[in-house]
Amino acid sequence: MTTQVKATAAASGAIPAQAGIHRAPILHALRLAYGLFKLRIGIVIGFTALGGVVVTPAPAPAAWRLAILVLAVIGAAAAAGGFNQYVERDLDRLMSRTRRRPFATGELPANRSFLWLLGTVLVLSVAAAAWAANALAAAYVFLGAFFYGVVYTVWLKRRTWWNIVIGGAAGSFAVLAGAAAVLPEVPAAVPALLAAVLFLWTPPHFWSLAITCRDDYTRAGVPMLPVVIGDARCARVILIHTAVLVALSLVPLAYGMGWLYAAGALGGGAWFVLASVRLARDPSPANARRNFFASLAQLSLLLLAAFAERALLG
Repeated sequence: MTTQVKATAAASGAIPAQAGIHRAPILHALRLAYGLFKLRIGIVIGFTALGGVVVTPAPAPAAWRLAILVLAVIGAAAAAGGFNQYVERDLDRLMSRTRRRPFATGELPANRSFLWLLGTVLVLSVAAAAWAANALAAAYVFLGAFFYGVVYTVWLKRRTWWNIVIGGAAGSFAVLAGAAAVLPEVPAAVPALLAAVLFLWTPPHFWSLAITCRDDYTRAGVPMLPVVIGDARCARVILIHTAVLVALSLVPLAYGMGWLYAAGALGGGAWFVLASVRLARDPSPANARRNFFASLAQLSLLLLAAFAERALLG
């Protein structure tokens, strides 16, 4: 639609006068923020915090407190995600998957004001968690951001294939934050097991993606496991990790979790294991991509089953 046609349509009332002027920049800014702060990952981490709440054997806090805690977890994850893109802008330029990120393209200048913004978001998120829950929950919220932003991004990613193994603890802290909001003490068995499942889930989830992007990581010099040992050996390691985490996800049944949880754990676990077996037999990028999505399905079914059991069975 040309400028003249837009003006005519606006004058006739066919479209709002300012729609063509303001809508696109607003949508672009929202898309930019969504990607820059890795909000898709942050929202998933927020749900894992709720998972820690629902599997803890005690009455949950008020809904408004839980809502603030989840927002705090998402905010801290967003700060860590933004810091990750700031630090890795040189690597992002070398990888086809990430070269369109705003720091890599130069759309956003890499100046210190952005770091101040991230620091402010993190401090506010940790303070909100302390206010809505308690100091232990706030400490876990901080540790999740610290492990992703500093331990994984700054310290390990460029140095060792252990990067995602140790850095994967970032997701586990969200589960512990949710559990601490219910019981501010040593976590009960089930939330501790769920946190361990998240710890074991992250490497096969990310290594599957790394197989599909191995050329990118090779070009950037990042020692992801497929780059270090090859796709075939990495696929076998993924299968072992997957089998162990699925077995561990069933252990909460010995601590009181019921049939709904069992259905989710078995269904999602079987899906993930079968996809990992297929990947081990044929470590192709297509099978790696299927395994990546199977990992998401497994975690989603596990959490949804835990939510359903708490809602329906108490």
